[in-house]
Amino acid sequence: MKNIILILCIGFLSITTNAQDAKAQIKFESEVIDYGEIAKGSNGVRQFKFTNTGNAPLVISRVYSSCGCTIPKKPEKPVGPGENGVIEVKYDTKRVGPIRKTITVYSNATEATKAIKIKGTVLDKSVLEKKN
Repeated sequence: MKNIILILCIGFLSITTNAQDAKAQIKFESEVIDYGEIAKGSNGVRQFKFTNTGNAPLVISRVYSSCGCTIPKKPEKPVGPGENGVIEVKYDTKRVGPIRKTITVYSNATEATKAIKIKGTVLDKSVLEKKN
């Protein structure tokens, strides 16, 4: 009887230890998206692709932009271990000038707060035509 209780206790402890080791991890294909030189009014939507390289579901609770000219969109559902996901970013290309923005991703990953960036330059169409 003592042996059965001992075996059950050891089994319970190993299950508890394995559950505590379960962690989500986020790995981006690229942490910076470079728009390059784009024309005013052009498509400002880009995607940050990532993989959950951990062994627990990844839940992105919030994505926050450093300015109202950039609108990020997070996945609504958890991303399972080994699965891919996307954070979509829409920049307002009606604003001419340099792009240097940070998007902060909050999640249950081992690195709970992650900064990703967009950069580039929005040019007036006439300026862009002269360059080409």
